[in-house]
Amino acid sequence: METNEQQKLVRRYYQYLKLEKGCSPHTIDAYMRDLDKFLRFIADEGKDFMTVQLEDFHHFSALMFDIGIHSTSLSRILSGVRSFYHFLVLSDVLEVNPTELLEFPKKPQHLPDVLTVDEVDAIESVIDLSQPEGHRNKAIVETLFSCGLRVSELVNLKLSNLFLDDEFIKVEGKGSKQRLVPISQKAIHELQLYFTDRNQLPIPAQFQDFVFVSFRRKKPLTRVMVFLMLKDLVAKAGIQKTVSPHTLRHSFATSLLEGGANLRAIQAMLGHESIATTQIYTHIDTTHLREEILLHHPRNMKK
Repeated sequence: METNEQQKLVRRYYQYLKLEKGCSPHTIDAYMRDLDKFLRFIADEGKDFMTVQLEDFHHFSALMFDIGIHSTSLSRILSGVRSFYHFLVLSDVLEVNPTELLEFPKKPQHLPDVLTVDEVDAIESVIDLSQPEGHRNKAIVETLFSCGLRVSELVNLKLSNLFLDDEFIKVEGKGSKQRLVPISQKAIHELQLYFTDRNQLPIPAQFQDFVFVSFRRKKPLTRVMVFLMLKDLVAKAGIQKTVSPHTLRHSFATSLLEGGANLRAIQAMLGHESIATTQIYTHIDTTHLREEILLHHPRNMKK
């Protein structure tokens, strides 16, 4: 929670960027949003932003990287945070800038593409719902985007692990680790439309618990099938980006982050618990996860 002192300093920093630095409104907005990410992280850790150490910035960077924020975006965020602490030194609030020795990540050769909500809608709009697989394919795209699943998690998703009345699904991730992930009302709606068609299929007993099945083979979809289906839809939508199921997962994390979601909650929903962040990983309960989705995912924010 913000203290009065923090609020005053952030307001002074805003005036500094506007009046002394002469930054444009767009630049100021970006700096303030990026600073807010760090200040909320520090507050969630139960620490004082005035007494942070270099290792706190390293932990923040590791967590951002772990939830899929690429190096260029992370460098921009860290630059904004460093600017704030530089301002605190100039204002004689701090004697030493704790970010002075902070190293920025190296820029990769290729940056992963991110889809906007409008682009996800465009992909869904080209799906032919008159075809048997139409509602299934729309449910796939929506579930990937609304829940941030890996494609392997999607194709192995079980009907017995759907708790749609509670707006959660149980996902089995890497290392057979299970987690609960909130699911949006829109994704639930698309799944229910798909189930109307799915219920007409003579699916063999050993495959009946799989959510997503092939209408022709009556077997669970494979990762390759999902890749090819999505590639075809992206081409039909005229989107000039390299898109895979992982793009929708990355877009899920990015949209939550930009919407102001808690970093730990994003990490938990993605099923990440990397070596770099294990020592600072804290449990996020399911009620909090649902609140983060409802507050910050564009599927719930968009009217």
